[in-house]
Amino acid sequence: MNKLRHFKKDPLTARLLDQKDPLKEFRKEFHIPKQNNKEVIYFCGNSLGLQPKITFSKINHELKKWAEKGVEGHFDEDPWVSHHHKGKKTMSSLVGAKIHEVVAMNNLTTNLHLLLASFYQPKEKRKKMIIEKGAFPSDYFAITSHMKQKEIDPKDHLIEISPDENGYFSNEKICHAILTTGDALALVLLPGIQYYSGQFLNLKSITHAAHKVGAFAGFDLAHAAGNIPMTLHEDKVDFAAWCSYKYLNSGPGNVSGVFLHEKHGNNPDFPRLAGWWGQNETIRFKMENDFDPIPGIDGWMLSNANIISSVAHLASLDMFEKAGIHELRKKSILLTGYLEYLLVNNTAIKPHIKILTPKNESERGCQLSIYFYDQGKIAFDHLKKNGVIIDWREPNVIRVAPVPFYNTFQEVEKVVTLLTQIFV
Repeated sequence: MNKLRHFKKDPLTARLLDQKDPLKEFRKEFHIPKQNNKEVIYFCGNSLGLQPKITFSKINHELKKWAEKGVEGHFDEDPWVSHHHKGKKTMSSLVGAKIHEVVAMNNLTTNLHLLLASFYQPKEKRKKMIIEKGAFPSDYFAITSHMKQKEIDPKDHLIEISPDENGYFSNEKICHAILTTGDALALVLLPGIQYYSGQFLNLKSITHAAHKVGAFAGFDLAHAAGNIPMTLHEDKVDFAAWCSYKYLNSGPGNVSGVFLHEKHGNNPDFPRLAGWWGQNETIRFKMENDFDPIPGIDGWMLSNANIISSVAHLASLDMFEKAGIHELRKKSILLTGYLEYLLVNNTAIKPHIKILTPKNESERGCQLSIYFYDQGKIAFDHLKKNGVIIDWREPNVIRVAPVPFYNTFQEVEKVVTLLTQIFV
């Protein structure tokens, strides 16, 4: 349900919403960048989330431990050797998984390659893969490289579903493509949230359609994790991966999260690219070459965790544990809804824009993608000059992401006021 009707065109509305915000104190827990000694309006959490203030002390703690204990830090009272177990509870709650179905490891594209190695196993006529037209390049490169490595020509076997003229991917169209491809389909790999438009796809129905024809369903959740609560286990999603540096605020290029449904993770014979850290923990240090995988997603790990960077991920997960993803989602719906309301009810701005992101709040997260018919780059430069950090995408799209952890309703109002100055 859309919340637009609850807002009023009143200059006091934003201030009152901020005063009533139950999560308002969390803003103080983040470092807000400054421009000309003044805090910027940071609406770019969909590209890189801001740094929690606790991150610095957590990293320094591990640096101090390394300095004082050296290699012994792997086996002390807070051992590095089991570091990957930390944060699993919070990660599982964010994506709706069981604890043994999630782990933080590697980075996103590496994990996509590992998962494709497991789930893209073309046999006989079952060779085709479905993705979205205009997929994020790293996903496209990973997918096509696996097809080529298996001597499967993407020109013949990669199906790219196109959006409509407004950039919308119809759930009916996606499911129809899956069902009509039938037993020639090996894998569906789609985004949870499409990076360009900000549309949240229906993971459950897509997965159901894929399973109906005997195919696997996986998702790139780079723009969904930490943004929208999900139910991956319940929806029977086969696998998913995401980065942690966007809405999960763990730092540039930091560790990736992975989900693997237990029906695959608990199967020791399921195909995988194996590594030492996926070996049974009770015999790992015996250094034997008989692979006995850990049950669950941990059996897909390759090597020990990068401790110094991973603690930044844990710092952010601590914040999510305190705030709760469902409470963050409630505020997010209001923040994004308020932004949409101000834009579509502004007579100066409205004739110059089209909002690509779906109006239905269940089909979007924090992000609104605004297409400018004219003066888009001028608007972007004007906002940037006035201390607003946002994201420009060709052609003529500004992606605006008011994040509930650290953005305010008054910031939303100010951004729309600045935009108005371009068109009056």
